[in-house]
Parts: sequence; structure tokens; C-alpha cells
Amino acid sequence: MKTKAVRLYGAMDLRLEEFELPPIAEDEILARVVSDSICMSTYKAAVQGANHKRVPDNVAENPIITGHEFCGELIEIGAKWKDQFHVGDRFVIQTALNYKGSLAAPGYSYPYIGGDATYVVIPHEVMELGCLLPYGGDAFFYGSLAEPMSCIVGGFHANYHVKPGSYVHTMEPVPGGTMAILAGAGPMGLGCADYALHGLAHPPRLLVVTDLDDARLARAAELLPPEKAAEQGTTLLFVNTGKLENATEYLRSLTDGAGFNDVFVYAPVRPVVEMADALLSRDGCLNFFAGPTDPNFSANFNFYNVHYGSTHIVGTSGGNTDDMKEALKLMEQKRINPAGMVTHVGGLNAAAETTMNLPHIRGAKKLIYTHVTLPLTAIEDFGRLAGEGGENAALFADLDRICREAGGLWCPAAERRLLETVRD
Repeated sequence: MKTKAVRLYGAMDLRLEEFELPPIAEDEILARVVSDSICMSTYKAAVQGANHKRVPDNVAENPIITGHEFCGELIEIGAKWKDQFHVGDRFVIQTALNYKGSLAAPGYSYPYIGGDATYVVIPHEVMELGCLLPYGGDAFFYGSLAEPMSCIVGGFHANYHVKPGSYVHTMEPVPGGTMAILAGAGPMGLGCADYALHGLAHPPRLLVVTDLDDARLARAAELLPPEKAAEQGTTLLFVNTGKLENATEYLRSLTDGAGFNDVFVYAPVRPVVEMADALLSRDGCLNFFAGPTDPNFSANFNFYNVHYGSTHIVGTSGGNTDDMKEALKLMEQKRINPAGMVTHVGGLNAAAETTMNLPHIRGAKKLIYTHVTLPLTAIEDFGRLAGEGGENAALFADLDRICREAGGLWCPAAERRLLETVRD
């Protein structure tokens, strides 16, 4: 079986290649990948190459397939798994395997499995760890977004608080408390806000999302209207901190000076981290969600408040399998809608260039369809491109109409239209 895949050979050395997959063993599964959303973590792996903790030292001689937010269907089942999995099943994978203590993960470490590929071989450890999950959604792209949503879910479960006089950690954000999401108008921040509003049993009474970009904040407010949040008892505010003379003072004033119970940091930027620290209430929890590329990244932290105010910090790198199951369930129940994360779509031909330039491409999630040949295209540009003509004009016209009918969002109907007509 031949596959076409984006492979990492070293720092900023990504190559789209066609090569032969080995026959599957009795404890492996052959799968067809349909969609993969590109994560900033993949960009970080591309930048660091063999220096990345999950990338093998010998990647130059044994390249790995990139991409870890993928969804597809099973096409050949090894004998060991025939009673558990079936040809045609749709799947997603929890790629944070932690197999025997190793950091190895699909999309970072394996030569025959990753999301930026047409076909992959799923190794035995994925099934043994229960990380190959059935997916029953009505669009493949939702399955691709389950992995980033699971990271968000895991971040929430990692937060904790301690009652005065107790040493027992009460996990998760304060029910009905105050929460801030700093640098939160990007794709993951939007998912965080969506989960805070619609995934928690007791949403925060005050939720503040900050950013430095008015356009991103305006789009966030369209996707998560403050008036809808108010109906469930949450005051939702979107704040451009770059326009405030003293942003920290203003944000604390929203809590009557008490500070925030839970503060999530969605950009690895020192001033943002230090602002988060300054915003914490007594027993406040700072969740450093955004992973830095610099192994020496650091910021000041107020240890006076650690001692006398019991402030603390947590961090997670990926969710676990239960987090992904929760994300899938919330999507299937339509309680959360991560479609708002997606701003661009493209084919496998666009994956390598998109990954290497990811920080410089405006918008949120870039969604790749691996059996499609299409330049990376912003959803908001469909109408303009349709008017310019060209071989994809009819496609872009249909996608523009479908997405406008869906409120400007990528949607199952748009995916079906794309998969029907543009293939490599």
C-alpha cells in the first residue's frame, strides 16, 4: 500500500513524499486518514527537529510523519483486533500515549503514522492502551478537532483549589467563580471559552477573554455571544488589553479587586504570564496552557502571594483518553461546537508549507484534507475566489454559499462538497 505523507527530516525540513507502507502485522491496523488539523505543536516540532522531546534523534535517517489531530476510517484489521474493530469504522486517536513512560506519539515519533498522510499503519500500542477511539460524528473534521478539545478539557481537569485549613486539592475551576483566559481569541482560546461556558457543570459567573487583536475579539464575540452567556448567568467580556493604560488594574477591577479564581494563559509570552500571576485571587490557580518553543522560557512569579495568598500554577501537555471521550461526547451532544476554530482549509499539498509558516498565517485552525489537492484557503475568501474564476471557481462558489448559510463556519455540508469534487 502506497501512502503520500508529509515527513519531518530535521529542523524546518518537511517533505511531501510518496512511499510504500509495510504490510500490517497481526496486531496492527491499516487506516485511511481523511482530515487533519494543524497544531502549533507540530510547528514547534518542525522548528526544533531532533531537539524536540518527542522527535527521535535519528529523524534525519528515519523520518516521521507529522500531524496528530486526525480522523479517518479503518480499512484493514490485524487478526488480534478483528473482534474489536471493523473495516469502515471511523476513528480518532488519543496520541498522548505515554507507552511504557515514553514520550513517543503519532505525529511526532513514528515513521508510518501521522495525520498528514493518506494512509497509515496504526501500531499495536495505540490499541493496547485504548487510544483508538470510535467516532460517530457526521463530519471527519469534528473528529480532527477532538484532539485539541481534549487538551482543553485536560487543562480544566488539572486546575485545583484548596480550602483554608485543608490540604485536600479540589480539582477543576471554582464552580460559579471568576475566570480569565489571556491571549484567548485564538483557536484554542475559543475552545477554552466554549468549554468553560458549555462543558462545565457550573460555568463561571464572570468570564473574561483577552487579546490584542480587535478583529479576533470581534469574531470571538460572534461565535460566543455575551447575551447568550448572560442567559445562563455568566457575564462574558472580551477585552483588548493592548488599548488599556493599566490592563492588570482594569481586569482586577472587574472582580472588585479580589482577583480571578482561575486564569488560563494561552500564549507563551512573559508579560502575559506575569499579568496572569498578578490577576490571581487568594487560592488562585494559574494554568499555563501554551507550550513554549524555548526550553529556557521563564517569567517572574510573586512568591509572596504563593506563601500568603496560596496562589499556585499548573500546566498540562495534551489531554488523556478520558478527556478525548468527554470532548467527543460534548460534540455529539452539540453542547460545544469547535467548528469556530477552523478558518482555513486546504489539501495535503499545502500541509508542509502551512506548518512551517503557521505563526505567520492569520486566523485560527488550518484544516487539511489529505485526499484533496487544494491551496490553503481562508473560508472568508471563498466568495472572492469564486468571482475570480479558475478551475475551482464552482467549488468555491458552493463552499461560500454553504458556509454563509452555516453562519460563516466550516460545516459538514461544506466537507461533503469538498470531498465529492476535489481529489488528488
